[in-house]
Amino acid sequence: MARFAAGRRVRISDRNEVRHHRVPAYVKGRTGVVERVCGAYDQPELIAYSNSGEPPQTLYRVRLKQKELWSDYDGAPADTLEIEIFEHWLEPA
Repeated sequence: MARFAAGRRVRISDRNEVRHHRVPAYVKGRTGVVERVCGAYDQPELIAYSNSGEPPQTLYRVRLKQKELWSDYDGAPADTLEIEIFEHWLEPA
C-alpha cells in the first residue's frame, strides 16, 4: 500500500549513501508534489549488489519546480521536472 497519495507534498531525503543509489544529488533535500503512484517494484539499490531486490518498494513520480532546483534558472516560473523516486527516499513535507 502506498504511503503517499497523488497531490501530497513530500521531501526527498538528503542522506548520503556510499552504495549505489538512484537519487540524483540535485533533488536531495528538495520538496515536491507526488504526481502519481507508479506501483511497487524490486529495489534497484539491492539488485545492483546481486540481491533479489525484495521486498518491492512503492515508486512515485514527484514533480519539482525547476526554479527551486537551480537558483539561476531563468525559464518560466511554472517549469517543472518530474522524477521517479522510491518510497524509502521520501518523507512527509
